[in-house]
Formats: sequence, C-alpha cells, structure tokens
Amino acid sequence: MIRLLMRVALTLIAIPLVLAVLYNWINPVSTLMLARWVSGERVERIWTPLSDMAPVLVRTVIASEDARFCHHPGVDIAEMRAAIEKADDLEETRGASTIPMQIAKNLFLWPGRELIRKAIEIPLAFWLDLVVSKDRLIEIYLNIAEWGPDGEFGVEAGAERAFRTPAAEVNATQAALLAVMLPNPIRRDAGDPSPGVRRLAARLAARVPKEGPELVSCLSLSR
Repeated sequence: MIRLLMRVALTLIAIPLVLAVLYNWINPVSTLMLARWVSGERVERIWTPLSDMAPVLVRTVIASEDARFCHHPGVDIAEMRAAIEKADDLEETRGASTIPMQIAKNLFLWPGRELIRKAIEIPLAFWLDLVVSKDRLIEIYLNIAEWGPDGEFGVEAGAERAFRTPAAEVNATQAALLAVMLPNPIRRDAGDPSPGVRRLAARLAARVPKEGPELVSCLSLSR
C-alpha cells in the first residue's frame, strides 16, 4: 500500500514537470477551461502567437501583473517578502504573484488562497522559468488568462469581445483597460469600463515602459 501511494505521488509530481517542458511546443489549456468544457459551459480561445500581439499590450500586462518579469527566476523573492510583511491575509499578497506563478496555478492547480496550493505553486513557477523561455511564458499567460465573464480566454478573445479588434491592433488605452481586468474579469469590463476601472487603467498606462533595454533583454518586442 505504501509503495502504491508513493508511486501515485511520484506520478502526480512528474506530470506537471513533464508537461511544462512539452508546453514549449504544445499550446496548453487551463484547468478552468477544462472545467468549463466538462460542465458544458462556453469556452472561447483563439491561440495567438506573441508576434501577433501589439507590443504595447504585452508591455502593459507585464507592467500590471509582474513588473520584474524579465529579472526574476519565476518567483520574486523580494516582492513576496515585502508583500507578506505588509499583508493581513493571503488576498493582500496578490501583488507578489508573478506571471510564472499564475501560469503554474492556471495550468496545474486550483483556484483559492490555500497555503498548500501556494506551497506547490512556488516550486512549479521556478521550474517553468527554468525550462520555458520568457517569450513563451508570456505568450502562454496571455493565451490562458480569463478575459471575460462568458468563457473568454486569451487576449484575442478578450480584445474581440471588448473592442471588436484583434490583439495585434490594440492601442495603449485599450491595452491598459484589458490589463486591469485580469484580477477580476467577471466584474471588470474593458468594453464598458466603470469610472473606477478607467482610473486604474489611466494610472497603469502612465507607468508602462516604452520599448527599451529592460524588456528587449528578455522579450522579442522589437516591432
């Protein structure tokens, strides 16, 4: 019995480690997308290569979700420590959740704020950053993130729903509106933003870096 349990545990550990490597070539789906398919709910996702997205959109999402994306190894230890010191509960530590950590959660884990999930998420984020390039990581993230209240996943579906425009043609204002949706795509609507969402988007747009060495160092955003 103990041997069987050990084999099951090792298999469960190996699956995400192997899948992470395969996702360099295979376009993944999130656990939320799978759950919606199983329950018969709508899922809309058109996989879009990073090269077919407006660079300002990529830069804006990085500035909003993980400003040090190009510089940390999957987990931003300094940001996490600062967030934990300031936070009263796990919800308030969201700012320390890097893009690789969010990918790990969306692809392999479950929603929620349990400490056990976070403890699994952190080593998976390190592994993803080790075996997958930064370009591919942000491409995966932008294609699996939830971007609407009715099964819209990925930035292409999000941009089409909000602005009737492809991700390649999103401008700076639209990019900021899409980016500030990410914490809560059910309540925040880029296509019909509330005054509060507009204010958040305006503040974000003002601090998005122009194309330069900090991003070119790890991403192919030259066009």
